[in-house]
Amino acid sequence: MTSFAEPAWAPGSFLARITVPEREALLALGVTRRLPGGRQILVEGNRDTHVEVIRQGHVKVTTDIGGAPRLLAIRLPGDIVGELAAFTGNGRSATVTTCGAVVSTVIRQADFLAFLGEHPAVANQVTATVGGRLRWANERRSEFAAFPVHVRLAHVLGEIAASCGEAVRDGLLIGVELSQTELATLVGAAEDTVQKALRLLRDRGLVRTGYRRITVVDHLALLALAEEPDL
Repeated sequence: MTSFAEPAWAPGSFLARITVPEREALLALGVTRRLPGGRQILVEGNRDTHVEVIRQGHVKVTTDIGGAPRLLAIRLPGDIVGELAAFTGNGRSATVTTCGAVVSTVIRQADFLAFLGEHPAVANQVTATVGGRLRWANERRSEFAAFPVHVRLAHVLGEIAASCGEAVRDGLLIGVELSQTELATLVGAAEDTVQKALRLLRDRGLVRTGYRRITVVDHLALLALAEEPDL
């Protein structure tokens, strides 16, 4: 049997919300696999209904708009994906793609739903997870109208760095490759406007950028930028 060393679960993730016995019992229901980067583990529109629990690594959640993928979210170790299709039986609402090596556990719909029926506390945490994602999406939409792009970008980069940033000599290296197109989707702006916002953040010494790589140089100052939206 293959052994997988467990990392610390991302704060607030689904697995972090439930107890150790609940977590062990749930994961024992599924098949754990190691996947390379760039693998689609769920595909928008497909009718499969299993869920996946991300145990190591990160995945991107995207949806197709006008023939192009649009980034919706990044999921972290301890997160669950695919739960909506398991509940509704409808087609997948988004595509989930691995960012680098990922370890995940696949749980069949019938086993997952039966487990939730027997463990109401875990079912409550699934509901809380879905509600938290909806709240996050609503907050982003509210920010689109309330703040200029550089502030929205600072907020998103600060959140991502806090959740999947790797400490390096000069700051926090965001552990997920992000294109300017993907950033534009996350902050609800045109790509050229995001380019200008990134340049502004660089000029202020808050971030350093490379090809699809962003290092947050001053995390606290980046988060504080939301307090001065009229720059």
